[in-house]
Amino acid sequence: MAQYFYLDDVDRQIISQHRGVHNQLGFAIQLTTVRFLGTFLSDPSDVPANVRAYVAQQTRTSPNTDLRSYVAGRARKDHTAEIRQIYGYRDFQDQPEHFRLVRWLYTRAWLSAERPSILFDLATARLVERKILLPGVTTLARLILQVRDRASQRLWRRLNQGIDASLKESLESLLKSHPDKRQTYLDQWRRPITRSSAPGLVKALDRWKEIQSLADRLPLMRHIPTGRLQALARYAAAAKAHAISMLAEDRRIATLVAFVYVFAIRAQDDALDLFEQVMTNVLSRSNKRGDQKRLRTLGNLDTAARRLRLAFAPVLDETISDEQLRSEIFTKQSREQILEAIDAVDNLTQPEDDRGYYEDIIAQYGSVRRFLPRLSDIVPLRATPAGQSTLEAWQFLREYQDGRRKIPLAEAPSKGMTAAWRKMVYAKDGESNRAAYTLWVLTRVHEGLRRRDLYVTPSEHWDDPRSQLVSGKAWEALRPQILRTLNHSAEPEVALDRMNQILNEAYQAVAARWEENSDARLDEKDGSLILTPLDKLEEPASLLTLRESVSTLLPQVELPELLLEVQRWTGFMNAFTHVSEGGVRISDLDSSLCAVLVAEACNIGLGPLVRPDVPALTYDRLVWVQQHYLRADTLTQANNRLVEYHSQLSLTQTWGGGEVASADGLRFVVPVRTVYAGPNPKYFGVGRGVTYYNFTSDQFTGLHGIVIPGTLRDSMYLLELVLEQQTNLRPMQIMTDTAGYSDIVFGLFSLLGYQFSPRLADLGEARFWRLDAQANYGPLNSLARHRINQELIIRHWDDMLRVAGSLETGAVNATQLIRALQRNGKPTVLGRAIAQWGRIAKTLHLLRYIDDPQYRRQNLNQLNRGENRHSLARAVFHGKHGELRQRYREGQEDQLSALGLVVNVIVLWNTQYMEIALNYLKSNEVMVREADVQRLAPLVNEHINFLGRYNFSLPDVVEHGEKRPLRT
Repeated sequence: MAQYFYLDDVDRQIISQHRGVHNQLGFAIQLTTVRFLGTFLSDPSDVPANVRAYVAQQTRTSPNTDLRSYVAGRARKDHTAEIRQIYGYRDFQDQPEHFRLVRWLYTRAWLSAERPSILFDLATARLVERKILLPGVTTLARLILQVRDRASQRLWRRLNQGIDASLKESLESLLKSHPDKRQTYLDQWRRPITRSSAPGLVKALDRWKEIQSLADRLPLMRHIPTGRLQALARYAAAAKAHAISMLAEDRRIATLVAFVYVFAIRAQDDALDLFEQVMTNVLSRSNKRGDQKRLRTLGNLDTAARRLRLAFAPVLDETISDEQLRSEIFTKQSREQILEAIDAVDNLTQPEDDRGYYEDIIAQYGSVRRFLPRLSDIVPLRATPAGQSTLEAWQFLREYQDGRRKIPLAEAPSKGMTAAWRKMVYAKDGESNRAAYTLWVLTRVHEGLRRRDLYVTPSEHWDDPRSQLVSGKAWEALRPQILRTLNHSAEPEVALDRMNQILNEAYQAVAARWEENSDARLDEKDGSLILTPLDKLEEPASLLTLRESVSTLLPQVELPELLLEVQRWTGFMNAFTHVSEGGVRISDLDSSLCAVLVAEACNIGLGPLVRPDVPALTYDRLVWVQQHYLRADTLTQANNRLVEYHSQLSLTQTWGGGEVASADGLRFVVPVRTVYAGPNPKYFGVGRGVTYYNFTSDQFTGLHGIVIPGTLRDSMYLLELVLEQQTNLRPMQIMTDTAGYSDIVFGLFSLLGYQFSPRLADLGEARFWRLDAQANYGPLNSLARHRINQELIIRHWDDMLRVAGSLETGAVNATQLIRALQRNGKPTVLGRAIAQWGRIAKTLHLLRYIDDPQYRRQNLNQLNRGENRHSLARAVFHGKHGELRQRYREGQEDQLSALGLVVNVIVLWNTQYMEIALNYLKSNEVMVREADVQRLAPLVNEHINFLGRYNFSLPDVVEHGEKRPLRT
């Protein structure tokens, strides 16, 4: 109201020049509505009553003024022309603005694959901002479709350039069936490998080589936007081969070109993912066998150790002279027994600096030989300076990978080879040990890839993220904006002085209240910190009564009906568009989408939802909708609509404002054979599984989720989870458990302006850091004994800002960057500098954590919200024993995203009806305490049926736009 309908002095002066209250009010309403809507209403009186009253108050007229004569007369049209002239509004077709709009639309359509609805919203906002009167909806929609069609035609033409007859024939052959199989080549290539083994890796490498051999014949794609290529490839990955063959020739060839280009990179990444798993398995098996062998020899080692102990115990007996010592030793054990014991110790123990079971690793050379020739032949490795020696060894090995020539070890690169490996590689007889050298190089390549010292480009998973950081002139242009956005100083000394002041104030404040803090104390023995756990927060009788009353009032509902009802409120299913970027292609799409979402979220498959007598629920229809509408981008857009609608409810605002969120993992066993799952006995027993690492707001809604194979350390993925969420909520305080914590993560969050608040399980061992060596923190001096390396921060401050700017602008993937900075526990110099900055932020968090019980309570409550949300997700995901049975990464991500979406639908539905129930209780004079309302949660599900009954028709009362009656 204040932004668009407020009239300033100039507005009121212009309005006062018109005679008659109806003219003044009519003029004012037309002026304010065109500011708000971007167009004039055909009936100015058709505005909400509160708007009319607000405008009338400012013009000192009556809101009840009759405007019928104004609407029907000439004054309305005259005022329209006057407003245009005075305030600078122009018609949609006026030049040069119309040309600029078309050019702007064309640029966006060419550079990205934005849907028509997004372009429509952006164009509308642009027109309103530039005071261009909006045309009719169909006019703007038609223009957008024409522009997108022109951009698509240009894309198809560009992709067809340089495609000769031979290459065109090769591309067309992808749509034909393989001679020995029923599948087309297209189907074979887009089907990922599922076996995590040497034969599976051979198959993955062959698949990569096939696709790459065709991709190498394609013209360069340097000037074609990546987003457009990905959109075309996404269609080729989902559509039937027959459907692609029916496209017009230029579009068909362009689609196949995009598919080959994108899937060559994807096949490369799949093969390298598999190589990483195979090598991890090789090392894991070697360690397991070595441990078993070591356990079997412990008896012999014990015997040898006891003999040596008996033999050399006299050395410590001071009553025995040096002359008598030798004879005394040999009386305990004979020379032969001592020599035998020493040989046993030599053979059964390992050097302190080397704990690897190298013989067991080398014993798996036969398995490695199966994929080594293909791997060395096609993997285009590159290296950073830290990985250059490994790359040289790899290139040397490639020359001898056929196995028929002896490796000249005198010439072989061996920089970085440990003494234990050198002992295995350089045999005593002078013969080269090919197996040992090969395995040493492969373990170095494996480690180098994980650290990103070795990389391939282009790649989504295995590129060097450091090379993707904004640099050069681009960084010089971006730096001022990043400094303003993130509130940093370009001078590191200034930034450190500010942090020093904040840190000193925090120490002094906590020290001043230390005697009053009954929860925290220092151990008298070792000076470690001890923090008393929070007491359980008791639930008053009023809360229990309110929770029971609200739960009893909630209507009973079937899950499909619940989804369709929320669709009527929010239109979230409108975000599901066909993979070809077209609009709705079939009638009654909502019912089909609802059935597919239930099948995915409940993990029951399509079978229980099929109704042969209902066109929208036939099996073929549901399979078609599932294949063409359910994908990552549509699930994300649908979830964004739900979160935005839910955040505006008054009850939602009672629980939180969206500024706080937590991240935690939900574990799923994956019983099918797949390379996209990992082991962890704690969560998956003897099987394998995945972690759905998801982001929960303080309003109970899920904001984003990432699927992680196995249970890798959560801190690797936390920042990506935060930065890539696209909802209208922007939480700035992020809470996790201990698994999401590291000093580098603290540093990156602080550089990006977030408050990172993990719950630390090892608080007694946590280090407190200081910047000022001379500061006196009283009772906290013994804690604050570790100093920040300021010089390291000063030297790398600009690079730290460049990292933050690259993350803020999305130029680099956060997970890959953190992996490269940490280098498997050996951080780079830049990583250490960021960690030093992170230690300042961590100390501020620790000080507040031990000093403020409300801060600890907030942390605990938010993490509990995430865990309770997971409990609801488990209840929904009840089919197939709650096991995830998707073989491929995309399938896992889509199904678990559908689960998160359905849980958000339930949260929204519950919130809406809980609000109605609370209003009902208040209207019946039931005491409702605000403190109790704040402790309610929309995660109940006893009134929702997930099992067996799937009805896709809504009650009449809901069909007419009303809410269901409460169970009074």
